[in-house]
Amino acid sequence: MLTKAVLFDDGRGVLAPLTDLRPAFAVRTGALTIRERLRRALGLEIAALYVPPRLETLARTRTGEAPVNPTGAHLEALASTSPDGMLLLINGRCGLAWPAIGKLEPGVYLREGGDGDVVAVRLDGPGARRFVERDFTPPDGAAAEAVLRPALLSRPWHVRTFRDPAIATDLALLQRHHEPREHVQGCTVIGTGKLTIAPGAKVYPGSIFDVESGPIAIDEGAVIRPGCTLIGPVCIGPDTTVLDRALIKGNTAIGPKCKVAGEIGGTVFHGFANKAHDGHLGDSWVGKWANLGAGTTNSNLLNTYGEVPMKATPGGSTERTGQQFMGAIIGDHVKTAICTRIMTGTVIHTGAMIAQTAAVQGCVHAFSWLTDDVPPDAKLPRFFRFDKFLEVARTVLARRKVEISDPYSAALKAVWEQACQAK
Repeated sequence: MLTKAVLFDDGRGVLAPLTDLRPAFAVRTGALTIRERLRRALGLEIAALYVPPRLETLARTRTGEAPVNPTGAHLEALASTSPDGMLLLINGRCGLAWPAIGKLEPGVYLREGGDGDVVAVRLDGPGARRFVERDFTPPDGAAAEAVLRPALLSRPWHVRTFRDPAIATDLALLQRHHEPREHVQGCTVIGTGKLTIAPGAKVYPGSIFDVESGPIAIDEGAVIRPGCTLIGPVCIGPDTTVLDRALIKGNTAIGPKCKVAGEIGGTVFHGFANKAHDGHLGDSWVGKWANLGAGTTNSNLLNTYGEVPMKATPGGSTERTGQQFMGAIIGDHVKTAICTRIMTGTVIHTGAMIAQTAAVQGCVHAFSWLTDDVPPDAKLPRFFRFDKFLEVARTVLARRKVEISDPYSAALKAVWEQACQAK
């Protein structure tokens, strides 16, 4: 029987733009989202979800049958239906499916190094109720086991920190469902690693699959056009198209319904995004509905070969990332014009529109409108008019037969209003 689990997004850390329009557990940090990875790797039944109040209405439209922000009484009722009378509560910022989570004894909790936040705890119904009502603080007198830091996402660049082990875990989970392929008609397979291609995927002749350094998984409905080179570990998600002659390098996971081309390495696409032309994108994260114009190229390595510093918020302090190779964090609905250059360690927040000849660097305001009419060193950007932004967004989503719901529109406007407060 599956373990009954509760995922909670405690709202801590500084995670925008990753979590502007989704709870932390819905962020794709590899081939899978955090929620999907925890469920599959640990054998969980996700019985309830907790999200910050600003996301509650939107989350109710997306999370299926699991109740969102249920009452304490509901938690107690859930626990009573569990075989051992316990619930496993897991922090939705948990980037990896730590084996220790599934081995927790009742009343014991995992914490993130030192005095860090709760990673997971196993509690009975009343204990789970108190834990939630006390804003996810550890139970009084509970024993703690430390997990090495970082165990939780707390900055946008932590998607890079967790990327490689997350993708390795995800590929192992996904490749259980399909038989490995040693030969693909008209294509070249290099190495003895695992290549799986779902029955509903289409692979054109002339592509190269290099599995010497890691496996490759091609999901249902995906299309690999002629002349592509894929170097594992790589996962191509459902209904995603890899366009002609693309080079997809290791530790890349492309989510559902994307179109990608050019050179891509070490990058996670959340899904429903396009990079359909030549240009390099490395060690980056790309949000939903982003569109990168032809020739958009980023840097993922400093000329000094040193650790890449980054800012999580515009005007915020510069922080250490622990990464030598670090590209860009590109939020949902970001658009770049042709030949856009993105410098190492750039964070581009939700809804930004970039059409300037100067390279983009640092931390870009959400919904900013960057053109040569606005000097790169201006204290405040010009902001996208929300009515115009929403008009464009409706057009973009309609191309994929998706409609903008009222809760989604409200969530977008809340992010826009927060960004414009900088004025």
